[in-house]
Amino acid sequence: MEGIGPPLVTPFDEGGDVSERRLRELVSWLETRGVDFLVACGSNGEAELLTADERTRVIEVVADAASVPVVAGTGHPGLRETLDATARAAAAGADAALVVTPFYYEHDQATLADYYRAVADAAELPVYLYSVPKYTGVRLAPATVADLATHPNVAGMKDSAGDVGSFTRTRQRTTDADFDLLVGSGSVLAPALDAGAAGGVLALANVAPAAATDVYETHADDPAAARAAATELVELNHAVTATHGVAGLKYAMRRRGAPAGYPRRPHGPVDEAAKTALDELLDTLES
Repeated sequence: MEGIGPPLVTPFDEGGDVSERRLRELVSWLETRGVDFLVACGSNGEAELLTADERTRVIEVVADAASVPVVAGTGHPGLRETLDATARAAAAGADAALVVTPFYYEHDQATLADYYRAVADAAELPVYLYSVPKYTGVRLAPATVADLATHPNVAGMKDSAGDVGSFTRTRQRTTDADFDLLVGSGSVLAPALDAGAAGGVLALANVAPAAATDVYETHADDPAAARAAATELVELNHAVTATHGVAGLKYAMRRRGAPAGYPRRPHGPVDEAAKTALDELLDTLES
């Protein structure tokens, strides 16, 4: 998985049910704007608000509709649930599994490493680690990632910590491995590419897929231009992640013509002030 992969939102209708029609349309909307792969059932997909059967069906629909590789979020707090979800994702047509760090209970780095080895040993799909301390309170240390990168079925990692220093240390420790280190925050996309990122799994790419892809593609030939372009996206990225969350992201997507649907409760709609703030940021986008 290299390049830009949006962590797909899950389009719910106004009653809170998954809209498969909108989900198929969203896949097409993003693919026509140049994304390289898609991630279903991640944090921005409100995966923790989906039942196990709903997750499986979302992955089936995305895999059937997509012409690019599909990564499926399959992580749970417990090993059995994660193994079951990963097996379901494989049967549903996913190309790889994105496994969030086990959360709720505290675990040390050795326990996390053992957990991921067990998942990778059993999985029929390549496994991508997923570190998102904002939501889990758990962070994978660079040394732990380097150890896991030697496993033949651990293909890479989405690092959503937003810590460029830690990201760089992880990249330095995994350079010799066949390991796709992906950044998970649009605010640090350019610095991560400078540090050797293989690409990004970015909420930003749901609302500005062409702009995010342009940063990635430009970086190969003109890093300075890519950094300048990425800087122009930082405020929008912050707005649809830290400030207004999934509800704000979905509003921004609908405003751009994307079939994003609505958030599922307990998420509520954004208020008028948030809409105004988002509208002002969206008006600055060129593509």
